Amino acid sequence: MTSKFLPLILAVAVVFAMPVLAQTSAATPSGSTAAPASAAPAPSTTAAPATTKVGVININEAIFGSNEGRRDIDALSKKLEPKQTELKNQNDELEALKKQLTTQQNSLNEDALANLKKQIESKQKLFDRALQDAQEDFGNQQQDIASRILQKLAPLIVKYSQENGFSVIVDTSKPWPQSPVLWWGETVDITKAVVDAYNVQSGVPAPAAASTGTAPKPAAPKPITGTGAPKAAAPKPTEPPK
Repeated sequence: MTSKFLPLILAVAVVFAMPVLAQTSAATPSGSTAAPASAAPAPSTTAAPATTKVGVININEAIFGSNEGRRDIDALSKKLEPKQTELKNQNDELEALKKQLTTQQNSLNEDALANLKKQIESKQKLFDRALQDAQEDFGNQQQDIASRILQKLAPLIVKYSQENGFSVIVDTSKPWPQSPVLWWGETVDITKAVVDAYNVQSGVPAPAAASTGTAPKPAAPKPITGTGAPKAAAPKPTEPPK
């Protein structure tokens, strides 16, 4: 059986070998003994790495630093002024009772001292509850303002970033270490540019106070308190920690 199929196998092998022999003989002239020239190196197809341009924006500052944000937060503060006054009065009354306890506790009899302590404890609970309710109310309404403005501000941030070649934008509303951003340069901070563009888009005029001179740098509003005006916001950390 083997000898019967051997000629057929050899014939098939020759047929498949002929194209290869033809290509070899065409590539190497007859009688030539020179080694084939080495192939030229293929050009590199690896593209240079793209540069990632990173920018930063303080979202809170952009929202409440815009004309619309400043207008709406001023209106909210005026709306809550009666509650602010009420809390201040409660706090003043409570502090007066505490001072009375400190100065008279050695001269008061047992019943009067116990009654004074009971008043302080009762008023302290009422004040704490009222303060917490006021802070939650202020926070909720402040968040409503921020959400409404951010819906219109976000597309503008994307548009500005694309037009200026930014690949990534990072929010720096919270300082390090609450935020992963340790340091950034002023040249990559797009907050002011976005605020200026949004003011034009919204058409809301600047508050009247800004017309008297250079306006102070806006900051996110603080929650309402019962002990007076909120403290100023901390400066933005644009310098690396030492």
